[in-house]
Amino acid sequence: MTIIAKQSGSKRLLGAVIALALCLGLSACGGNSDGDGHSGDTMQGVSASGKLGSKPDISFKTPFKVENQTHQVIQKGDGEVIRDGDRVCTRSLALDAKTGKVINSTWDKSSPECSIVISKKSIPAYYDTFKGLKVNSTVAVGIDESGSGSSSQATSSYIMALTFVSRSKNLTRAQGQKVTDLPSDLPKISLDDKGKPSLDLNGYQPKGGLVVQPLIKGKGAKVGQHQSVSANYTGWLASDGKQFDSSWDRGQASDFSLDQVVKGWQQGLAGQTVGSQVLLIVPPDLGYGSQQQQKIPANSTLIFVVDILAAY
Repeated sequence: MTIIAKQSGSKRLLGAVIALALCLGLSACGGNSDGDGHSGDTMQGVSASGKLGSKPDISFKTPFKVENQTHQVIQKGDGEVIRDGDRVCTRSLALDAKTGKVINSTWDKSSPECSIVISKKSIPAYYDTFKGLKVNSTVAVGIDESGSGSSSQATSSYIMALTFVSRSKNLTRAQGQKVTDLPSDLPKISLDDKGKPSLDLNGYQPKGGLVVQPLIKGKGAKVGQHQSVSANYTGWLASDGKQFDSSWDRGQASDFSLDQVVKGWQQGLAGQTVGSQVLLIVPPDLGYGSQQQQKIPANSTLIFVVDILAAY
Protein backbone atom coordinates (compact mmCIF):
# COMPACT_ATOMS: atom_id res chain seq x y z
CA MET A 1 0.00 0.00 0.00
CA THR A 2 1.29 3.43 -0.85
CA ILE A 3 1.60 5.79 2.10
CA ILE A 4 0.67 8.83 0.02
CA ALA A 5 -2.86 7.62 -0.73
CA LYS A 6 -5.69 9.20 1.23
CA GLN A 7 -7.86 6.13 0.75
CA SER A 8 -7.47 2.63 -0.59
CA GLY A 9 -9.73 0.19 -2.38
CA SER A 10 -9.75 -3.08 -4.30
CA LYS A 11 -7.87 -3.00 -7.56
CA ARG A 12 -10.18 -3.61 -10.49
CA LEU A 13 -9.31 -4.47 -14.03
CA LEU A 14 -11.23 -1.50 -15.40
CA GLY A 15 -10.41 0.80 -12.50
CA ALA A 16 -12.92 3.50 -11.67
CA VAL A 17 -14.22 3.81 -15.23
CA ILE A 18 -16.70 1.00 -14.78
CA ALA A 19 -18.06 -0.64 -11.66
CA LEU A 20 -18.56 -3.97 -13.38
CA ALA A 21 -15.05 -5.26 -13.02
CA LEU A 22 -12.72 -8.21 -12.75
CA CYS A 23 -11.05 -8.52 -9.37
CA LEU A 24 -7.31 -8.69 -9.99
CA GLY A 25 -6.56 -10.57 -6.80
CA LEU A 26 -8.30 -13.81 -7.74
CA SER A 27 -6.41 -16.96 -8.64
CA ALA A 28 -5.55 -17.68 -12.27
CA CYS A 29 -7.73 -19.76 -14.55
CA GLY A 30 -6.34 -22.82 -16.25
CA GLY A 31 -5.93 -23.21 -19.97
CA ASN A 32 -3.72 -24.92 -22.50
CA SER A 33 -1.70 -23.02 -25.08
CA ASP A 34 -3.34 -22.94 -28.48
CA GLY A 35 -0.12 -22.02 -30.28
CA ASP A 36 -1.28 -18.49 -31.11
CA GLY A 37 0.40 -16.63 -28.25
CA HIS A 38 -2.42 -16.95 -25.70
CA SER A 39 -3.81 -19.69 -23.51
CA GLY A 40 -6.72 -21.83 -24.64
CA ASP A 41 -10.20 -20.34 -24.29
CA THR A 42 -11.96 -21.25 -21.05
CA MET A 43 -15.30 -19.89 -22.28
CA GLN A 44 -17.26 -20.93 -25.36
CA GLY A 45 -20.30 -19.53 -27.12
CA VAL A 46 -19.54 -15.81 -27.43
CA SER A 47 -18.81 -14.18 -30.79
CA ALA A 48 -18.06 -10.69 -32.12
CA SER A 49 -18.44 -8.99 -35.47
CA GLY A 50 -17.42 -5.62 -36.81
CA LYS A 51 -14.26 -3.78 -37.81
CA LEU A 52 -11.20 -4.60 -35.73
CA GLY A 53 -10.45 -1.87 -33.21
CA SER A 54 -14.00 -0.48 -33.38
CA LYS A 55 -16.98 -1.06 -31.13
CA PRO A 56 -17.92 -4.72 -31.72
CA ASP A 57 -21.30 -6.36 -31.93
CA ILE A 58 -21.35 -9.13 -29.31
CA SER A 59 -23.54 -12.20 -29.64
CA PHE A 60 -24.30 -15.14 -27.36
CA LYS A 61 -27.30 -17.34 -26.65
CA THR A 62 -29.29 -16.09 -23.67
CA PRO A 63 -29.53 -16.79 -20.85
CA PHE A 64 -25.78 -17.39 -20.76
CA LYS A 65 -24.34 -19.29 -17.80
CA VAL A 66 -21.33 -17.33 -16.57
CA GLU A 67 -18.44 -18.86 -14.70
CA ASN A 68 -16.29 -16.23 -13.07
CA GLN A 69 -12.97 -15.43 -14.81
CA THR A 70 -13.64 -17.65 -17.83
CA HIS A 71 -12.64 -15.92 -21.04
CA GLN A 72 -12.61 -16.28 -24.80
CA VAL A 73 -10.71 -14.45 -27.55
CA ILE A 74 -13.51 -13.39 -29.89
CA GLN A 75 -11.55 -11.11 -32.24
CA LYS A 76 -7.86 -11.52 -33.09
CA GLY A 77 -6.31 -8.11 -33.65
CA ASP A 78 -4.03 -6.83 -36.40
CA GLY A 79 -1.88 -4.37 -34.43
CA GLU A 80 1.27 -4.54 -32.34
CA VAL A 81 1.93 -7.61 -30.21
CA ILE A 82 1.12 -7.13 -26.53
CA ARG A 83 4.12 -8.16 -24.45
CA ASP A 84 4.98 -8.74 -20.82
CA GLY A 85 5.16 -5.48 -18.89
CA ASP A 86 3.10 -3.48 -21.40
CA ARG A 87 0.44 -1.05 -20.26
CA VAL A 88 -2.65 -1.59 -22.41
CA CYS A 89 -5.56 0.73 -23.06
CA THR A 90 -9.00 -0.79 -23.55
CA ARG A 91 -12.55 0.00 -24.50
CA SER A 92 -15.25 -2.21 -23.05
CA LEU A 93 -18.84 -3.37 -23.26
CA ALA A 94 -20.66 -5.03 -20.37
CA LEU A 95 -23.65 -7.20 -21.32
CA ASP A 96 -26.25 -8.79 -19.09
CA ALA A 97 -25.69 -12.55 -19.28
CA LYS A 98 -29.41 -13.24 -18.96
CA THR A 99 -30.69 -10.86 -21.63
CA GLY A 100 -27.67 -9.92 -23.76
CA LYS A 101 -28.50 -6.25 -23.23
CA VAL A 102 -25.61 -3.77 -23.09
CA ILE A 103 -25.61 -2.31 -19.58
CA ASN A 104 -22.38 -0.31 -19.70
CA SER A 105 -20.00 0.92 -22.39
CA THR A 106 -16.77 2.92 -22.37
CA TRP A 107 -16.73 3.36 -26.16
CA ASP A 108 -18.42 6.74 -25.87
CA LYS A 109 -15.97 8.13 -23.32
CA SER A 110 -13.37 10.68 -24.37
CA SER A 111 -10.41 8.45 -23.53
CA PRO A 112 -9.85 4.71 -23.07
CA GLU A 113 -9.14 2.98 -19.76
CA CYS A 114 -5.40 2.34 -19.35
CA SER A 115 -5.02 0.77 -15.92
CA ILE A 116 -4.07 -2.75 -17.03
CA VAL A 117 -0.41 -3.76 -16.91
CA ILE A 118 0.44 -7.13 -18.43
CA SER A 119 2.11 -9.04 -15.61
CA LYS A 120 1.48 -12.28 -13.73
CA LYS A 121 1.32 -10.35 -10.48
CA SER A 122 -1.32 -7.83 -11.52
CA ILE A 123 -3.62 -10.00 -13.67
CA PRO A 124 -2.85 -13.63 -12.76
CA ALA A 125 -6.08 -15.03 -14.18
CA TYR A 126 -5.69 -13.39 -17.58
CA TYR A 127 -1.95 -12.97 -18.07
CA ASP A 128 -1.47 -16.00 -20.33
CA THR A 129 -4.39 -14.96 -22.52
CA PHE A 130 -3.65 -11.24 -22.80
CA LYS A 131 0.12 -11.59 -23.36
CA GLY A 132 0.81 -12.34 -27.00
CA LEU A 133 -2.45 -10.96 -28.36
CA LYS A 134 -2.31 -8.12 -30.84
CA VAL A 135 -3.76 -4.63 -30.45
CA ASN A 136 -7.38 -4.50 -31.72
CA SER A 137 -8.10 -7.94 -30.24
CA THR A 138 -11.31 -8.37 -28.26
CA VAL A 139 -11.63 -10.76 -25.32
CA ALA A 140 -14.90 -11.77 -23.67
CA VAL A 141 -14.61 -12.31 -19.91
CA GLY A 142 -17.18 -13.82 -17.58
CA ILE A 143 -18.00 -11.93 -14.38
CA ASP A 144 -20.24 -13.59 -11.81
CA GLU A 145 -20.87 -11.56 -8.67
CA SER A 146 -23.76 -13.70 -7.44
CA GLY A 147 -21.56 -15.26 -4.77
CA SER A 148 -20.37 -11.94 -3.39
CA GLY A 149 -22.91 -11.97 -0.57
CA SER A 150 -24.80 -8.94 -1.85
CA SER A 151 -28.56 -8.97 -1.35
CA SER A 152 -29.07 -6.65 -4.32
CA GLN A 153 -31.46 -7.83 -7.02
CA ALA A 154 -29.43 -6.01 -9.68
CA THR A 155 -27.74 -7.84 -12.51
CA SER A 156 -24.88 -9.93 -11.13
CA SER A 157 -23.66 -11.93 -14.13
CA TYR A 158 -22.02 -10.20 -17.07
CA ILE A 159 -20.02 -10.70 -20.20
CA MET A 160 -17.30 -8.06 -20.39
CA ALA A 161 -15.95 -7.53 -23.91
CA LEU A 162 -12.53 -5.85 -23.72
CA THR A 163 -11.01 -4.45 -26.90
CA PHE A 164 -7.29 -3.63 -26.67
CA VAL A 165 -6.85 -0.34 -28.53
CA SER A 166 -3.20 0.48 -27.75
CA ARG A 167 -0.10 -0.63 -25.86
CA SER A 168 2.89 1.17 -24.39
CA LYS A 169 5.82 0.44 -22.10
CA ASN A 170 6.13 2.23 -18.78
CA LEU A 171 9.39 3.93 -17.93
CA THR A 172 11.30 2.39 -15.03
CA ARG A 173 12.88 5.67 -13.89
CA ALA A 174 12.83 9.36 -14.80
CA GLN A 175 14.24 10.19 -18.22
CA GLY A 176 14.83 13.65 -19.56
CA GLN A 177 17.00 16.72 -19.12
CA LYS A 178 18.60 17.21 -15.71
CA VAL A 179 17.80 20.56 -14.11
CA THR A 180 21.03 22.34 -13.16
CA ASP A 181 19.94 25.71 -11.76
CA LEU A 182 18.49 24.41 -8.49
CA PRO A 183 18.03 26.75 -5.51
CA SER A 184 20.95 26.29 -3.16
CA ASP A 185 18.83 26.14 -0.01
CA LEU A 186 16.83 23.05 -1.02
CA PRO A 187 17.65 19.50 0.15
CA LYS A 188 20.20 17.75 -2.07
CA ILE A 189 19.20 14.58 -3.89
CA SER A 190 21.54 11.88 -5.20
CA LEU A 191 20.63 8.73 -7.16
CA ASP A 192 22.04 5.22 -7.06
CA ASP A 193 22.67 3.15 -10.19
CA LYS A 194 19.04 2.03 -10.42
CA GLY A 195 17.64 5.51 -9.86
CA LYS A 196 16.59 5.33 -6.21
CA PRO A 197 17.06 8.73 -4.55
CA SER A 198 18.88 9.54 -1.32
CA LEU A 199 18.39 12.70 0.71
CA ASP A 200 20.80 15.21 2.21
CA LEU A 201 18.74 17.77 4.15
CA ASN A 202 21.43 20.37 3.50
CA GLY A 203 20.25 22.34 6.53
CA TYR A 204 16.82 22.82 4.97
CA GLN A 205 14.21 24.54 7.12
CA PRO A 206 10.56 24.38 5.96
CA LYS A 207 9.03 27.76 5.12
CA GLY A 208 5.42 26.65 5.28
CA GLY A 209 4.36 26.48 1.63
CA LEU A 210 4.35 23.76 -1.01
CA VAL A 211 7.65 23.42 -2.88
CA VAL A 212 7.56 21.89 -6.36
CA GLN A 213 10.99 21.59 -7.95
CA PRO A 214 11.60 19.48 -11.08
CA LEU A 215 14.96 17.71 -10.90
CA ILE A 216 14.63 16.04 -14.30
CA LYS A 217 12.29 17.35 -16.99
CA GLY A 218 10.73 14.54 -19.01
CA LYS A 219 9.56 14.84 -22.58
CA GLY A 220 6.28 12.97 -22.17
CA ALA A 221 2.69 14.16 -21.97
CA LYS A 222 1.53 16.56 -19.28
CA VAL A 223 -0.21 15.03 -16.29
CA GLY A 224 -3.82 16.13 -15.90
CA GLN A 225 -5.19 17.17 -12.52
CA HIS A 226 -7.56 14.20 -12.31
CA GLN A 227 -5.47 11.58 -14.12
CA SER A 228 -3.89 8.47 -12.70
CA VAL A 229 -0.13 8.09 -12.72
CA SER A 230 2.41 5.33 -12.28
CA ALA A 231 5.34 6.52 -10.21
CA ASN A 232 8.39 5.51 -8.23
CA TYR A 233 8.87 7.64 -5.15
CA THR A 234 10.61 7.95 -1.80
CA GLY A 235 9.39 10.01 1.17
CA TRP A 236 11.28 11.46 4.15
CA LEU A 237 10.41 13.52 7.21
CA ALA A 238 11.64 17.09 6.86
CA SER A 239 12.34 17.22 10.61
CA ASP A 240 15.18 14.68 10.60
CA GLY A 241 15.47 13.29 7.06
CA LYS A 242 14.24 9.84 8.10
CA GLN A 243 12.77 7.79 5.26
CA PHE A 244 9.22 6.57 5.94
CA ASP A 245 8.25 5.05 2.59
CA SER A 246 9.69 4.10 -0.80
CA SER A 247 8.26 2.24 -3.77
CA TRP A 248 11.86 1.53 -4.78
CA ASP A 249 12.26 -0.70 -1.72
CA ARG A 250 9.16 -2.67 -2.70
CA GLY A 251 10.54 -3.22 -6.19
CA GLN A 252 7.37 -2.05 -7.91
CA ALA A 253 6.05 1.33 -9.02
CA SER A 254 2.79 2.59 -7.50
CA ASP A 255 -0.31 3.50 -9.50
CA PHE A 256 -2.78 6.01 -8.10
CA SER A 257 -5.30 8.65 -9.07
CA LEU A 258 -4.38 12.24 -8.26
CA ASP A 259 -7.89 12.51 -6.81
CA GLN A 260 -6.91 9.95 -4.13
CA VAL A 261 -3.67 11.41 -2.79
CA VAL A 262 -2.77 14.26 -0.47
CA LYS A 263 -3.34 17.73 -1.91
CA GLY A 264 0.38 18.44 -2.10
CA TRP A 265 0.79 15.57 -4.56
CA GLN A 266 -2.17 16.58 -6.67
CA GLN A 267 -1.07 20.20 -6.88
CA GLY A 268 2.59 19.33 -7.34
CA LEU A 269 2.30 16.61 -10.00
CA ALA A 270 -0.52 18.04 -12.15
CA GLY A 271 1.07 19.82 -15.10
CA GLN A 272 4.38 17.96 -14.83
CA THR A 273 5.42 15.73 -17.73
CA VAL A 274 5.86 11.98 -17.95
CA GLY A 275 9.53 11.12 -17.51
CA SER A 276 10.08 13.92 -15.00
CA GLN A 277 11.54 13.61 -11.53
CA VAL A 278 10.01 16.09 -9.08
CA LEU A 279 11.05 17.17 -5.59
CA LEU A 280 7.96 17.90 -3.48
CA ILE A 281 8.08 19.49 -0.03
CA VAL A 282 4.58 19.15 1.39
CA PRO A 283 3.48 21.21 4.42
CA PRO A 284 1.09 19.63 6.94
CA ASP A 285 -1.99 21.43 5.59
CA LEU A 286 -1.44 19.83 2.17
CA GLY A 287 -0.39 16.50 3.66
CA TYR A 288 -1.83 14.73 6.68
CA GLY A 289 -2.34 17.74 8.95
CA SER A 290 -2.79 16.89 12.61
CA GLN A 291 -3.41 13.19 11.93
CA GLN A 292 -0.59 10.73 12.59
CA GLN A 293 -0.16 8.29 9.70
CA GLN A 294 1.84 5.13 10.41
CA LYS A 295 5.46 6.35 10.56
CA ILE A 296 4.50 9.99 9.98
CA PRO A 297 3.98 12.09 13.13
CA ALA A 298 1.18 14.63 13.29
CA ASN A 299 1.87 18.05 11.76
CA SER A 300 4.80 16.79 9.69
CA THR A 301 6.31 18.49 6.68
CA LEU A 302 7.16 15.77 4.15
CA ILE A 303 9.80 15.57 1.43
CA PHE A 304 9.25 13.40 -1.64
CA VAL A 305 11.14 12.65 -4.81
CA VAL A 306 8.74 11.33 -7.46
CA ASP A 307 9.60 9.77 -10.84
CA ILE A 308 6.56 10.02 -13.14
CA LEU A 309 6.61 6.86 -15.25
CA ALA A 310 3.20 7.02 -16.97
CA ALA A 311 -0.06 8.97 -16.91
CA TYR A 312 -3.47 7.68 -17.99
